Amino acid sequence: MSAVIPLVAIVAGQSGTGKTTLMERLIAALQQRGYAVGAIKSDAHGFEMDQPGKDTWRFSRAGARATAIIGPQQYALIQRSEEKKDVREIAALMQGVDIILAEGFKSAAVPHIEVVRRELGTTLVSPLQHLVAVATDIRDLAAPVPIFALDDIEGIADFIERVFLKEHASR
Repeated sequence: MSAVIPLVAIVAGQSGTGKTTLMERLIAALQQRGYAVGAIKSDAHGFEMDQPGKDTWRFSRAGARATAIIGPQQYALIQRSEEKKDVREIAALMQGVDIILAEGFKSAAVPHIEVVRRELGTTLVSPLQHLVAVATDIRDLAAPVPIFALDDIEGIADFIERVFLKEHASR
């Protein structure tokens, strides 16, 4: 039986806080430590991965409920759904990773690292039972969890490794 892959959401109260940049830098830092990292992005508005005119786009437009493309080193599956899926359902589909970082999903019942920027508001939006850390540019922010400077990528990566990747500590 395979172990459950840790899933951590990088969340914020609003856009423009630097979630994407933080996540990008954490992926690189964890990868440099030898971990395989999966990434999931939340999109509230809908998206289109198929390129207009390409075969998979044509298959989708013809009515295919699921479309896949398989190449020599990668594959992608687009599955239509009636509602937005829970991040844990999609995370369960990922293979060959040690941890999954998800951008967004602030209402998901998964561990949250919340990004807070002074100029965008100082109120935490994560439910306390899911909040595990805060990355911020506010020196005196009060929170009942570890607080890291936004640019303390190594410190946040250390935290993620210690809390979520304990079983891989011998790497």
